[in-house]
Amino acid sequence: MSLGDEPGYGDGPRGDDGGYGGSGQTRTRLPDRPGDVYGGARRGRGSSSRSLVTVVGVVVLLIAAIAFANRGDDAASSGDGAGDKTKTSPTAASGNHPVTTKTTGIPSGFPHTQEGAQSAAANYAVALGSADMFDKSRRDQILATVIAPAKVSEFEATLDQAYTPQFNKNVGLNEDGSAPQGYTFVSRTTPIGTKTTESSGDTATVEVWCGGLLGLAGENSTNPVTSSWFTITMKVEWTGGDWKIVSHSQKDGPAPVPGDDRASSADDIAKAVEEYGGFTYAR
Repeated sequence: MSLGDEPGYGDGPRGDDGGYGGSGQTRTRLPDRPGDVYGGARRGRGSSSRSLVTVVGVVVLLIAAIAFANRGDDAASSGDGAGDKTKTSPTAASGNHPVTTKTTGIPSGFPHTQEGAQSAAANYAVALGSADMFDKSRRDQILATVIAPAKVSEFEATLDQAYTPQFNKNVGLNEDGSAPQGYTFVSRTTPIGTKTTESSGDTATVEVWCGGLLGLAGENSTNPVTSSWFTITMKVEWTGGDWKIVSHSQKDGPAPVPGDDRASSADDIAKAVEEYGGFTYAR
């Protein structure tokens, strides 16, 4: 089952009405063995299709290798001069290094540029889509860090009404937002890309395309970890020497066609969450 099937789940802070993270409206395959909701039979594909995938993968890698080898000295000077800028795809990474400072564990100190605004929005999306948002004290710390000072109290009031004890129970958590004993709560947002749709000197509107994971990893979980795709739109302003969020909205997609990957076990998901850390994102 999907997380969206839980009573009231779609009405919480991760829905379409300005929530943080994905809706979890994805299909979960049937288990391989009893008691493991994370198992799942791989959908049958002929050996010919797998051979085709392998060939395509080799061709793509070969093309990438040739392109890399032929870059010469152009790569070193790609950021120098207006002429080089016109040759760069708007979706390509800028090459700017991520920031090295953090505030309450969240990257901070972004440059006062369009790229800096996009980098800030990407990192703020990660924070707002994290499991920490389900803990009241930690949520208030996050909001104080990423939200414009004049808007913090407004965001706190709105989210306090969203992250209610009943909502936590619907997700499978305890009323205080903690995970039940023997389970691992997963809530992660991963930016795929960013773009600026509006920009002036001290304000910018940034869209962040994201993939998300949400659910409770455990052998008998009725809310298994599922994936989703969504786009977050943030209006940010330059205040206090950094970019801060003024407004936030979210919509579903763009979502790719699901592959034929086999769903991992509850133990594998829980272990991955504990072992794989996140990133500091830079445009």
